[in-house]
Amino acid sequence: MRIISYNVNGLRAAIKKGFTEWLKTNPADVICLQETKAHKNDVDYASIEALGFETYWFSAEKKGYSGVAVFTKIKPDHVQFGNGIMQSDAEGRVIRADFGEVTLINAYFPSGTSGDIRQTYKYQWLDEFHDYLDALRKTRPQLIVTGDYNIAHKEIDIHDPKGNKNSSGFLPEERAWMDKFLNDGFTDTFRHVNPDAAHRYSWWSQRFPSVRLNNKGWRIDYITVTDNIASKITGAEIYPDVKHSDHCPIYLDIKL
Repeated sequence: MRIISYNVNGLRAAIKKGFTEWLKTNPADVICLQETKAHKNDVDYASIEALGFETYWFSAEKKGYSGVAVFTKIKPDHVQFGNGIMQSDAEGRVIRADFGEVTLINAYFPSGTSGDIRQTYKYQWLDEFHDYLDALRKTRPQLIVTGDYNIAHKEIDIHDPKGNKNSSGFLPEERAWMDKFLNDGFTDTFRHVNPDAAHRYSWWSQRFPSVRLNNKGWRIDYITVTDNIASKITGAEIYPDVKHSDHCPIYLDIKL
């Protein structure tokens, strides 16, 4: 199974920048999108489904905000929209698809950059999401968790760790949550394949045009898998040259 996770920062905007043409290159079997900022009927989904994808959408109640989607050439056995937690579901943050014994979770983690209220909610969401995964693993022990985690885990995952030590997305509490999450039986697939790869980022601020050009980025997008299927990983990569968004796609090849 070839999987891509990609925060498109508005699917309609990404389509105008060539997203559908990129899909024609067959980059993966399953495409997990975050921050779609659209409902299915707002998008020319027919041209995407014409490429052989079934499309599943879970959008926020608020228009033009958040939202996740899964485009897949492999038919899932079951799809669940949301994780049953009211605010998370209202914001369209989690979609689940089961493929045989493996469950794929596509999630758009909250950002705390807009202020203390959202940072507090981010911590709440992280704990609720971890509890959700723990409960799910009792019946579905083989998980793949894709998404924009909005956390740079280690200093190697951010271009300026000292300058960002007080920035949302690299706060000690957020990084400690990542430690706890990975120590609870999850594998960061990119680091599994590329343990020492530096200057490999998946997001660049749009405030200054030179930021992406000079690769002053953060690695905040992840595909993690439960440790019980980590041995099946055959490849993991980041694609910075794909430019429909302020993020770029990340890739996992796993033999299931």
